[in-house]
Amino acid sequence: MIDFRYHLVSLISVFLALAVGIILGAGPLQGTLGDQLTEQVDALRTERNTLREELGQAQTTAQDQRRFIETAGDQLVAGSLAGMNVAVVEVDEVSDASRKAMLDQLEAADGTVVAQERLAASWTSADELTMRETVADGLREKLPAEAVEGVIDEDSGPAELLAASLTVALTDAAPAGAGPSSFSEAALEQQHLLEQVGLVEQVAEPSAPADAILLLSGGATVADEEEQTQDADPEQTGMGALAALAGTSAEIAGTSVVAGPTTQDGDLIATIRADDRLRDLVSTVSGVEQTTGQIVVPLAIAAQDAGAVDQYGFEEGASVLPPVVEQGETQGNG
Repeated sequence: MIDFRYHLVSLISVFLALAVGIILGAGPLQGTLGDQLTEQVDALRTERNTLREELGQAQTTAQDQRRFIETAGDQLVAGSLAGMNVAVVEVDEVSDASRKAMLDQLEAADGTVVAQERLAASWTSADELTMRETVADGLREKLPAEAVEGVIDEDSGPAELLAASLTVALTDAAPAGAGPSSFSEAALEQQHLLEQVGLVEQVAEPSAPADAILLLSGGATVADEEEQTQDADPEQTGMGALAALAGTSAEIAGTSVVAGPTTQDGDLIATIRADDRLRDLVSTVSGVEQTTGQIVVPLAIAAQDAGAVDQYGFEEGASVLPPVVEQGETQGNG
């Protein structure tokens, strides 16, 4: 049985413990705890200042490197596309800044931009697939057999047929002495039909057949596209249709490069890089929102024109720079 003496001893123990804590806190431990806290605060302040200085130095270095790249870029790409005609095709929404940067780089490389086209949303829309099938069937017999031999056959779908049509429209030259136009009759017909049905919009009218095609992307992904119907063929709609354009244009034109911002899951560059067949046909350049990526684009076109196909960027598995190509190595028709 607990009696009064037990309670008394318990209360005395509690008060003794409080007294000892007060004495120690106000006495010998007071200085130790205060010193420790002060030291920790000083250490954190020093670390913060050090990190701030390192960040400032890193930003300065990055700015210096950017200025160097911008200054040396013209010298690096100069002459890499000399004598080459390049057609630029925007496959999705591309900003004015990206478009201008690409055109400036092609000009700095001494290339000639002979056409600027923009694909309409109907090129990839699942809702417009029936229309594309109808148009493709009408274009099939109008494609020049010599231009699409080994690429287009009776099993080719609308995505491949339309891609072949656009490529022929941009690259097929008239035979020597055929007349004042530098395009073949088939090329002119393809151009007219694609515009007439609203699949392609001309930003700048083609002035001469292209030796290379640059497919320029703003970085749209599958998630950004309009909702696809459940029964739509993924190879004929959305990113599948754009991937077919990249592969078919490379097979027909010989040189077809896809350029866009730093790649992300579901975009065109990621789609191409994930396909073993397309990786061997089409060069891609990611990171064109930065000067470093923009400089690589004309170098990649020149490299592919000389037979070197690769994937360029800073992502895992990509090459940083194309191989150096001498002007005499290029195979352009210009």
